Amino acid sequence: MAAFVAVLVLSNIASSAKIVGVGFSVFGVPLAFAGGTLFFPFAYVLGTILTEVYGFRATRKAIWTGFAVLAFSALLFFVLQVLPGEASWEARVGSDAYRGVLGGMSSGGIVLASLCGYLFGGFANSIIVSKIKVLMKGRMLWNRIMVSTLAGQLLDTVVFTAVASLAGVFPWHLFLSLVLTNYILKCLIEAAALPGVYAAVRLLKKREGDVYDDGVKYKLFG
Repeated sequence: MAAFVAVLVLSNIASSAKIVGVGFSVFGVPLAFAGGTLFFPFAYVLGTILTEVYGFRATRKAIWTGFAVLAFSALLFFVLQVLPGEASWEARVGSDAYRGVLGGMSSGGIVLASLCGYLFGGFANSIIVSKIKVLMKGRMLWNRIMVSTLAGQLLDTVVFTAVASLAGVFPWHLFLSLVLTNYILKCLIEAAALPGVYAAVRLLKKREGDVYDDGVKYKLFG
């Protein structure tokens, strides 16, 4: 849970701070991704491990804890923005630069986008892992990881980018570019992390046991 919360907060700060240009196009769409894309897939990796080992309820608790810490982080960045800048700092850096780089965090726009995106994608990821695990009786872990990744990351990426664009964090002309690049990169990172997920799940199940969500009601609050 601690690692999940850290990844969630860091990815939002990075997404607010920088958009990275890849340098080439796919089907005429120039590729670019939000900085947090390098961190955010690990939130899904950790969510998958939590669900696989401890069940949906544990993952739900981690998600809401992450949301609470993320909202608190946005409040801190907002307080920093409204506090007066020291004269030499204003000369070297300035409030405009602060708003330009961290405005998404301090205005709450990037946080709102992340909350909306992960509300759809994160919970979808956890529910898919949980349901397929029960149906497959615990077999073929790779299958539920990849299915949940493709579905969850698609929902998350589209909703996150749309809300962030509506909030003024990202320009609308980059919408398709950000959705396409972020989705591809997230899926590739999660696929590369698959051996690590297998190792972590195997180790944790030996030490912690194994939970099957038979009869669990998939509610956002419980």
